[in-house]
Amino acid sequence: MSVNIQLEWTPNPSTLKYVVDRRLLAGGAVNFTNLEEAKAKSPLARKLMDVRGVTAVMIGTNFVTVTKGDEGEWDELNDEVMSTLDTHLTSDEPVVDEAALAAAREAAGQGAGGSIEGRIQDILDSEIRPAVAMDGGDITLDRFEDGIVYLHMKGSCAGCPSSTATLKMGIEGRLREMIPEVLEVVSV
Repeated sequence: MSVNIQLEWTPNPSTLKYVVDRRLLAGGAVNFTNLEEAKAKSPLARKLMDVRGVTAVMIGTNFVTVTKGDEGEWDELNDEVMSTLDTHLTSDEPVVDEAALAAAREAAGQGAGGSIEGRIQDILDSEIRPAVAMDGGDITLDRFEDGIVYLHMKGSCAGCPSSTATLKMGIEGRLREMIPEVLEVVSV
């Protein structure tokens, strides 16, 4: 059975969001910015990264965000991306390697900790990540250190012209309002 795919524009002109009528992940999002990582963790991301011009793929709960480089043109890329998504999802092949993702989550979780980081993570998960996912992006916590929150901008958020404003006026403002120990938010 063919998959229903809806194309959505994002604030980043180099990124498109493909919303599908299937659950791809139980929660969160996974970002792939190189072919080696995609090969190791996601059969779908690997196939999409093989499309000429695709430089990054982010897989969310029911969407895939694709970023193109300078050599890619959306008129040509879009057809191949849609075909790749339809073929892969219709064949019921795995979207991601759950064991590889679990190992990566566990490794990332070992550095996290402390009540301030926990509170930051709660705000990111409950308020900020769902909002940016609507635009095909994701934001994850790298660390909290000396009053500075270090975040990874992924999907359409990476390289988006409005990401600095979102980061400084939106995210930083909200975190400083809720957690007085937060002095600044920066992207890594």
